[in-house]
Amino acid sequence: MLTAQRDFVVESSLLARISDARKRSDALFDIVREGSMYDRPIPERHRIIFYVGHLEAFDWNLLHENVFGLKRFHPQFDRLFAFGIDPVGGGLPNDQPADWPSLDSVRKYVGQIRAALDDKLMSVGEESVYMRDGFSLNTLLNVAIEHRLMHVETLAYMLHQLPTDRKMRPCSGPPPVAVPVHPSMIQIPAGETTLGLRRNGEAFGWDNEFEARALHVPPFEIDHYMITNGQFLEFLDDGGYRTRVLWSDADWQWRTEHSITHPVFWRRAEDAWLYRTMFEEIALPVDWPVYVSQAEASAYARWAGKGLPTEEQWHRAAYGSSGGCQRFYPWGDDAPNGTLGNFDFDSWDPVSVSAHPRGKSAFGVEGLLGNGWEWTSTAFAPYWGFEPFPFYPGYSADFFDGKHFVMKGGSPRTATCLLRPTFRNWFQSHYQYVYAGFRCIKA
Repeated sequence: MLTAQRDFVVESSLLARISDARKRSDALFDIVREGSMYDRPIPERHRIIFYVGHLEAFDWNLLHENVFGLKRFHPQFDRLFAFGIDPVGGGLPNDQPADWPSLDSVRKYVGQIRAALDDKLMSVGEESVYMRDGFSLNTLLNVAIEHRLMHVETLAYMLHQLPTDRKMRPCSGPPPVAVPVHPSMIQIPAGETTLGLRRNGEAFGWDNEFEARALHVPPFEIDHYMITNGQFLEFLDDGGYRTRVLWSDADWQWRTEHSITHPVFWRRAEDAWLYRTMFEEIALPVDWPVYVSQAEASAYARWAGKGLPTEEQWHRAAYGSSGGCQRFYPWGDDAPNGTLGNFDFDSWDPVSVSAHPRGKSAFGVEGLLGNGWEWTSTAFAPYWGFEPFPFYPGYSADFFDGKHFVMKGGSPRTATCLLRPTFRNWFQSHYQYVYAGFRCIKA
């Protein structure tokens, strides 16, 4: 419902962020050769063409009528591009390229939406505020921006599976210099950690980030670095994928039914393992973090005689301190930059787990933000006093099913705004394609 109040303007930083987020998504689609826009790199996902229209359709469906009072100009596309696919159950999609509209018509639709919304956003004055379901336009714009940026990341791992000859490689700089990796564990003393955001605060958060609550965390040890490809290779060579006792019933059934024998980013070539980067195959980089499903991470942890951290354990190791204070970032309060971690689209691929020592936490744990999300053992579930967004009720609630697990941290393709300590990512435990690794704990 359209309402009006006084003394409001759209935050100028939000307008700049909208523009930047669009540039990020446009640049991502630019790496795909036009003849491949109807490909489906991951069987469980839509064809690439869907996402070209989806990002704008989401913004339009969020804002056009209920907020700005704009009339639809292409209701068929509004419906067609409204919803993505969750890779849990329901079978694989079976649509064909011919079932989708032309790329030119989708791009025209995108341009019309941007022009219509921008016209409204640029004319919002100080005498009125637009709201939906009790939420301000600033909140809704944060939703639109972060939704797009999350897709820029998830689309990256989808395009990662697209054959390299169907992509165009942009220029990139050299990787950072890393020191040799010597795996070890760090003792985390008992203490409190606060999960979640307070509703009466000014910070934006998604519905699953509320309400804040302090928890006591007993002492534990956690890996200094994320588990590397080299460490995971030891598990594989020791028969980890063939050892039934290391896998839960559901995970073993998934592994055997789908013949899972190695990480999806790896490929065996004669007597060596190769690694699929975004634009080429290289010799397996043993000091990069391994990207695996939560099921594979759990099996490794059992093999190592350890476990995966809970959400609160990971949070304590990342943001806590021996003095009891909680940091906003593992390294302190300084804004994220490229010397502190591998994030914010600086790289298409991971780097050595030891490449960013300046980003270590107060306890000395390294690489907690960027370079790969980190699986936890915590099933994705609502926080205390959870209330779904009325304009997006299924964003979180549809995944409170015990099959999805919380991931923390960030990847090379995670935007800076998503590096806040309360942000929660999640995927189901048998999904191998996401940029996610792990580290182990001993209680």
